[in-house]
Amino acid sequence: MTFPWLTLIGIGEDGGLAPGGAHALSSADIVYGGTRHLDLAGPLKAEKRPWPSPFSTVFKDLKSRRGSKVAVLATGDPMWYGIGASLLGHFPAQEMTILPSLSAFQLAASRLGWALQDAECLSVHGRPVDLLRAALYPRARLLVLTSNADTPRQVADLLADEGYGRTRMTVLEHLGGDRERLVTATAEDWSGKVADFHTLAIEAVADPGLRLRSRTPGLPDEAFRHDGKMTKQDIRAVTLAELQPYPGALLWDIGAGCGSIAIEWLRAADRARAIGLEPHPERRQMATENAVALGVPQLDLIDAQAPEGLDGLPQPDAIFIGGGLTAPEIVETAFDALSPGGRLVANAVTLESEAILMGAYHTLGGSLKKLSVHRASAVGGLTGWRPSMPVTQWSLTKA
Repeated sequence: MTFPWLTLIGIGEDGGLAPGGAHALSSADIVYGGTRHLDLAGPLKAEKRPWPSPFSTVFKDLKSRRGSKVAVLATGDPMWYGIGASLLGHFPAQEMTILPSLSAFQLAASRLGWALQDAECLSVHGRPVDLLRAALYPRARLLVLTSNADTPRQVADLLADEGYGRTRMTVLEHLGGDRERLVTATAEDWSGKVADFHTLAIEAVADPGLRLRSRTPGLPDEAFRHDGKMTKQDIRAVTLAELQPYPGALLWDIGAGCGSIAIEWLRAADRARAIGLEPHPERRQMATENAVALGVPQLDLIDAQAPEGLDGLPQPDAIFIGGGLTAPEIVETAFDALSPGGRLVANAVTLESEAILMGAYHTLGGSLKKLSVHRASAVGGLTGWRPSMPVTQWSLTKA
């Protein structure tokens, strides 16, 4: 069955429907939505069905309604951090008609006088507020969907913790409805009581002397909690350049350690994903804490080592081998698992690991290079160069 039987309709806080929404509701047999949405829609001929608990059961229920005319009400634009993506995960697009209304982001930008293309639109609804840490920079304008009335307090604490205490926060309640209200204060002075249903606007102001944490790879080593065994800043920047992160791509970080490579991968590209394999619990704990502190709490850490721990993982777009190179057939297993066009990068500091990379270079091709960093430091009363351990790096793109 491929004709559209399921119609997704955006509705505003004033009960206003997306163009075509009134006709879709009047011809529907069943209408699903939150209690608030169903109340806003007013009297209907169709049967009204509020969202079930648990919510996940609704998809099975909807599938049983194929052949009926079913409408779903959702706030604003359901394709922008809304239910649309969830429905499309269960039903093909050709079975659906989607009628978007004004989004919360559009309404908020219009109230604030912001050009929407110059703001970053994010959601922490049902997500950790720590995600905002990676989005902060001086003069950033963020529009954020929230979970409830307590979210602004959590965000204010986060901003103060990150050195953005003077940031201006504006809560826009019940946008488009007769209860619309704006509440504004700085993060360090935030004490407002606000409604559960709101959108949060953030105008970032950095504290004097704040050291910026760019999303360009190469964070300073002190940005991470580590035990000394980590890919250091300069080598890390080169490694990420070789891995070539892009939006939505999945990285396997084999021997993740404190998580520095996977974390910078996630920060470098929107919707990027990373799975880190690390058998040492103390390092997994450090990686978890680093991921939260640097705004990428979605890092997936696994108590496993390669190659056996790679079985059953989703196919990666890039693989970094930072540890365990001497494990049997680890390079071959990683190469076989990689998606066509994917990148494989491995670093070695020991002669034994370097020999493995030399063999991989002769067998599989790619690029082999040695990286060496010297830093200036005191030599008596003068200044000289002190070398770090050289790193051999092998990289390739799978044909």
